[in-house]
Amino acid sequence: MITKLIIQILTNSIAIFIAAKIVSGFTLAEDSFMTLLTIGFIFGLINFFIKPILKLISMPIILFTFGLFTIVINIAMLLLLDYFVQEMNIESLSAAFWGMIVISAVNIFIGTFSKK
Repeated sequence: MITKLIIQILTNSIAIFIAAKIVSGFTLAEDSFMTLLTIGFIFGLINFFIKPILKLISMPIILFTFGLFTIVINIAMLLLLDYFVQEMNIESLSAAFWGMIVISAVNIFIGTFSKK
């Protein structure tokens, strides 16, 4: 269990670092390892505690849109992370959307190879 948590924090950190390098409007004040780990940890906490509540509350909308509303929830989680973390800046909804796409793709890619 603790191994899965550490892998998730590292994956989030790597994904946010890659998004900051690729997506314009998605910036990090500093790229230090501890900052990235902290951001990955906070993002993991947000996804663990807040995201399931939002998904439960918005279940009718998610079903009505065939799951596409989860994109809105993921963008909201990323903007919430931006609100809590001073070292990260997301300038627009477009940057949040593309940042979410990059973060999701990296999480899927790393998650595929980290499973036994």
